[in-house]
Amino acid sequence: MFLKRIARTIFGVYAALIFFITLILAFIGYVIIFVLTKKEKAPFIAHAYISRNWSKVIFLFYGIKIDVKNPELLEEKQTYVFISNHRSQLDIPAYAVATKHTIRFLAKAELTKIPFLGYIIKRLYISVNRKDKAARAQSMENMMQSLKDGISVFICPEGTRNKGNEPLLPFHDGAFRLAIQAQVPIAILVIKNSGNLLSPLRPIELSPGKITCQWCKPLTTSGMTEDDLPILKEKAIKVMLDQLS
Repeated sequence: MFLKRIARTIFGVYAALIFFITLILAFIGYVIIFVLTKKEKAPFIAHAYISRNWSKVIFLFYGIKIDVKNPELLEEKQTYVFISNHRSQLDIPAYAVATKHTIRFLAKAELTKIPFLGYIIKRLYISVNRKDKAARAQSMENMMQSLKDGISVFICPEGTRNKGNEPLLPFHDGAFRLAIQAQVPIAILVIKNSGNLLSPLRPIELSPGKITCQWCKPLTTSGMTEDDLPILKEKAIKVMLDQLS
């Protein structure tokens, strides 16, 4: 066990170097897009040409295979509120590989302070300070506008990485309230095995392997009101738990 952890740590250091090297290259590409492309078109181009391919390159060097199941359940031209479980730092690039739709992630405001990565997040993601009520309200408005512009929103309803033994943390209401107000479906992505390859408790210990990205049948919100939010949330939890069990 001790030797295995040392090997995973060495591989994790290698993976961190790969991440930072590819981050600099991706950063250059993002800057070119931001400078040469109209603001409203930048997310589409950045996701299509950089985010997904950068993530694929990372997983190639990590020796991790991404197995995407049931992508045909999603309609190509439909705008969604995407939700997923979150156990590992590997999840974010896995989301990018699994999702062909142009998306804006809801990200914690503190991530915008990270060098290079923060620059990208400020321009492509929707950030929120969860401790500030006004900031939360503004982020909801920004997500609504994104959906009106035809760009889907990706939210982790657990709010943070799940570092416990339960398959899911309690869900926040935001993703479901947003989907009901916008009357768009909820697309559910279940990530499996990422926490075993890169533990949330020991994020420097990495192993090669396979991550499964399981798409589930989207949940409609057509005709729903705020009163239906608890039912919608419970349906989503049940779908994810059925896959994770």
